Amino acid sequence: MSFDSLGLSAPILEAVAKQGYDQPSPVQAQAIPAILQGRDVMAAAQTGTGKTAGFTLPLLEMLADGPRPKTNQVRALILTPTRELAAQVSDSVIKYGANLSLRSAVVFGGVKINPQMMKLRKGLDVLVATPGRLLDLYTKNAVKFDNLEVFLLDEADRMLDMGFINDIRKVIALLPKRRQNLLFSATFSNDIRQLAKGLINDPIEISVSPKNSAATTVEQQVIPVDKAKKAALLIELIKEKNWYQVLVFCRTKHGANKLAFQLNKADIKAAPIHGNKSQGARTRALAEFKTGDIQVLVATDIAARGIDIDQLPQVVNFDLPHVAEDYVHRIGRTGRAGSTGQALSLVCAAEQKELFGIERLIQQVIPRRGISGFTPREKLADSPTTFKPIKPKKAKKPKTNIAANSVGKKTSKTSGKFWEKQAEERKQNRSARSKSEHSKLDSSKSEHRDGPRSDKSSAKHAHTNSARRPENKAKAAGSNNKSGGSKRPRKRSARTD
Repeated sequence: MSFDSLGLSAPILEAVAKQGYDQPSPVQAQAIPAILQGRDVMAAAQTGTGKTAGFTLPLLEMLADGPRPKTNQVRALILTPTRELAAQVSDSVIKYGANLSLRSAVVFGGVKINPQMMKLRKGLDVLVATPGRLLDLYTKNAVKFDNLEVFLLDEADRMLDMGFINDIRKVIALLPKRRQNLLFSATFSNDIRQLAKGLINDPIEISVSPKNSAATTVEQQVIPVDKAKKAALLIELIKEKNWYQVLVFCRTKHGANKLAFQLNKADIKAAPIHGNKSQGARTRALAEFKTGDIQVLVATDIAARGIDIDQLPQVVNFDLPHVAEDYVHRIGRTGRAGSTGQALSLVCAAEQKELFGIERLIQQVIPRRGISGFTPREKLADSPTTFKPIKPKKAKKPKTNIAANSVGKKTSKTSGKFWEKQAEERKQNRSARSKSEHSKLDSSKSEHRDGPRSDKSSAKHAHTNSARRPENKAKAAGSNNKSGGSKRPRKRSARTD
């Protein structure tokens, strides 16, 4: 099968041929015709199997003959989880749409928002965005979706892993109901299917590879080594094997910075890329790595799905990931588009739990190879020969009204009648306390008004009344005169007529 048989126009076919592709991958062969039919599509495939071209090519074909977008309007929206992936998808849109008069742009955080607002002012055929920056632009009235035709979620499983579910729901609520929906993901988990229920309508489901499986074009190896000697072993491998382009994954940002410093100290040009780096630094490091100016790129998992490099030969797991699924996405950076690649994992004894979890996930034992001079002091335990299949997680049951479910049942702590009875008792207790407080307040008021005064209050009251009597006032005045304590009468000023 060739791209000519998929219903693509000559300008797009010319752009595809310019990129060196002549035959579609399995996911492209199934997704392109389905999208061109206007159907909603759910597609799952391994990383590196051509998913991006699988939705970019038909999307450009459908938009090519449509009307021009109005001011701030968007005709097609592609939502991605990371900045690197957004930039990668935007590059594909530009490359495959080079012969078409379509306007596209990419927006994400970490950079100034004003230039992005200026691009949106003219209207766009294709907008590639991350959720946070897209919502920021919407609140500023910089983007509108009245004329939206296609909505696409790329790497949907990664979006949920990164906690974007609420942002995704906010974005979906802003979109018109009549639209074509496309969902592309590396896996179809229960959470993905739950999300798809409120998004996809009667979809065509495409799955071209087993769930959580590594590509057969990637050669995997485990090298046992002590944690303290990992950096020295990596330096020796790079120099001995003459690796000119290596992608190394670390678990933490601090670890990535530290390893990059050690490599540079050993005269191996390296740069770290992670979430604490500015967007300019991340883009510059990735560009220099692609051009070969940087020999080693040290990354965290945030970049695992945003790095697309043709024929990347080596991927090294300096630290094994805590989540086994991330291993599949890491090694998916090599062996892409039919080319071969190698994935090495430097594993210490403390990481054998993560190693067993990865092997259980991919249902295979990863071959081990020792390196002379780096034999670990603490031996790595042997992997199990058989693996229990991973059972899918049960979907969460929707919450129901307890009172409605308790009709006809005996009163218990889980029934609606029980809680109704408890609420009624609490209401009665509050009413009784309120009445008691009011009665006490009324009695205290009546005592204050009619009751006998206290001794102290009575004496004070009697003294005040006696002081007000005329004879007492005269006595007080006489005593003041005798003691000389009375004030001199104020002289009145002479009155002049």
